Amino acid sequence: MSTKTTAGPEIERLIQLLAKLPGLGPRSARRAALHLIKKKEQLLVPLAEAMDVAVEKVGICSTCGTVDTSDPCTICSDPRRDASTILVVEDVADLWALERAAALNCRYHVLGGTLSPLDGIGPDDLNIGGLVDRVQAGGVSEVILAVNATVEGQTTAHFVTDRLAGFDVRVTKLAHGVPVGGELDYLDEGTLTQALKARTAF
Repeated sequence: MSTKTTAGPEIERLIQLLAKLPGLGPRSARRAALHLIKKKEQLLVPLAEAMDVAVEKVGICSTCGTVDTSDPCTICSDPRRDASTILVVEDVADLWALERAAALNCRYHVLGGTLSPLDGIGPDDLNIGGLVDRVQAGGVSEVILAVNATVEGQTTAHFVTDRLAGFDVRVTKLAHGVPVGGELDYLDEGTLTQALKARTAF
């Protein structure tokens, strides 16, 4: 579907760029652009300024692969973090989700995606080598693979496990099964099967 409107080229460009964002289709992009323009002083100007700052100051952490305004990032440079445990995630959004949960005070490693031969994504396209280098440097006792329970996620987890097989490090994965507050009747068969296989003592 086209994003074309009767507006000038500057507004057209804004709409086209907004339409490239995840979750925004052509219609949503037009609505968002119109809202930003109507609220120019309250939204559009501050947004433009924030994006200028982001372009100038935000980068990728050379240690773990997250985004931050410093390198190494805030997490990697925090001495209160448990450096012996590395929690491996597919994307920065996953890291943020785990940080919100505040379940573990450890270090992270962002792979930047998953292995997907059909999409042409191989081991060299991911930050797997960086993880191996961190483990090889010593001081790491556990690597937790917090990848999604998809075919690509599990394939990636197996590949990473194989790459770390020669090191004295414990490789673990997240438990999968019945979510907190979940009702059995609403769960799919795969989740129920995994929950039964991963059952623990009560």
